[in-house]
Amino acid sequence: MTLRHRFVETIPEVLEQGVLYVSIPYRTIVHRCACGCGEEVVTPIGPAAWKMTYDGGGVSIAPSIGNWSLPCRSHYWIERNRILWAPSYSIRKVARVRRKARKTRERRRTLPGRAIAWPELSGKLRGLLLTLRRRPASTD
Repeated sequence: MTLRHRFVETIPEVLEQGVLYVSIPYRTIVHRCACGCGEEVVTPIGPAAWKMTYDGGGVSIAPSIGNWSLPCRSHYWIERNRILWAPSYSIRKVARVRRKARKTRERRRTLPGRAIAWPELSGKLRGLLLTLRRRPASTD
């Protein structure tokens, strides 16, 4: 399965299935679950969360997205806009992964002098975002 990415300032109220909405200003990616259940999946971007890369052709998110709180319990990676399915995790493994992620987030938040690192963006995208930022808001 392949997704389309759309760079937006704010996330729209109605999400299309198969679209990754990427908000750089809010450091968030939102999409409908890849399994097709229709649930909204919110992925924060940052040093204590997920990392997003954009290579000019597709968006990748790391680490994997584990929707263990959703009824579908889907688990997948997004690599260059493609869904790569991951194995299901047991309840015990989910608990271990969540504990480890919580510890990592806490450690990253408490490092002295740590600046928030934005995901690496290609020069073209960085230029586009700066151009869009400078444009006056439309009055239409």
